[in-house]
Amino acid sequence: MKLLKGGNIIPIVGSPFVGDILIENGKIKKVSEKIEDSNAEIIDVSGKYILPGFIDAHSHIGVFEEGVGEFYYQDGNEYSDPVTPHVRAIDAFYPGDSAIERALSGGVTTVMVVPGSANPIGGQGFILKFKSNIVDEMVVKQPAGLKMAFGENPKRVYGSKGKMPTTRLGVAAIIREYFTKVKDYMRRRELEPKTPVDFSLEVGSMVLRKEIPARCHAHRADDIVTAIRIAEEFDFEIVIEHATEAYKIADFIKQKNIPLVLGPLFGFRTKLELTDMTYEAIKIINEKGILSALMCDHPVIHLEHANIQAATALRYGAKEEDLLKMLTINPAKILKIDNRVGSIEEGKDADIVVWNRHPFDFRAKAEKVFIEGNIIYEV
Repeated sequence: MKLLKGGNIIPIVGSPFVGDILIENGKIKKVSEKIEDSNAEIIDVSGKYILPGFIDAHSHIGVFEEGVGEFYYQDGNEYSDPVTPHVRAIDAFYPGDSAIERALSGGVTTVMVVPGSANPIGGQGFILKFKSNIVDEMVVKQPAGLKMAFGENPKRVYGSKGKMPTTRLGVAAIIREYFTKVKDYMRRRELEPKTPVDFSLEVGSMVLRKEIPARCHAHRADDIVTAIRIAEEFDFEIVIEHATEAYKIADFIKQKNIPLVLGPLFGFRTKLELTDMTYEAIKIINEKGILSALMCDHPVIHLEHANIQAATALRYGAKEEDLLKMLTINPAKILKIDNRVGSIEEGKDADIVVWNRHPFDFRAKAEKVFIEGNIIYEV
């Protein structure tokens, strides 16, 4: 057992207070203003800020590795075909990626790793914790979603090859064609169980059975609407990734009850879809009551700077409480793991970060990172 004493606890689901946290068997056993337990190892965190580990619901860490070079030499995109649902991020993930330790230094403990956005149907993502050097021991859920992409990226990749899709028309058509094949495959399997298994179509079957969501890369407002249109046509669940122009159609998204993973919001507007990118989107989306998380899109913004990206939004009117939720409980809800992580509550996994300052202070450092009660990172 470990007993964290005297910290400034920001539990996310309740008001901050000065108090103690008792950890036992990888779980948060008790949270209170004062806890005494003679059997516990005492860890003095007086004056420190104690938060749940940050969660990034859309990352490419470990599949776009440090030191490998250009994206074309990375393992995050299978560029050979626009329809690759059967490829899995877990099979390309490199636990030795040096970015992982730096992510821990920024208080990030859980991520969803997804393939890149080269393909309209891009492959399976998975959820992991940075708690081992064996990927199978890191897994929280596999598979956890089917990556899909709308807009410029698949157009650019396959347009350069002179191969469909070269337009938004083509992107939507390929996705519709795939799910039409999936529906037919599911009917055939139901009527004749001996129908040969097709791994590619089995993944789509999981989406149509609502076992996993489609994770839809879409920046522009029209691409977001197209993704929602197709999801409604085939009756499956989606999460919109990036959602750069979601603020323009926030009422529509709220009406449809679609969760968003916003970002990244730093940096140069490198393509047409990002022309209207703004930090003010965070304020607008939260004021509408839309369930939203904040992503770094690592390596676009390194995961170690998740807190800095969020803190920058304060300048544009976003509320501190909303931003903290976008790094913790909101992504946990979107990933459907909020029964385990995302807040400091009794019974949840002891994924806890000890900061020397409030994490929105640019000078803040994560001094200790616990995952399931074990110290994984320490300075």
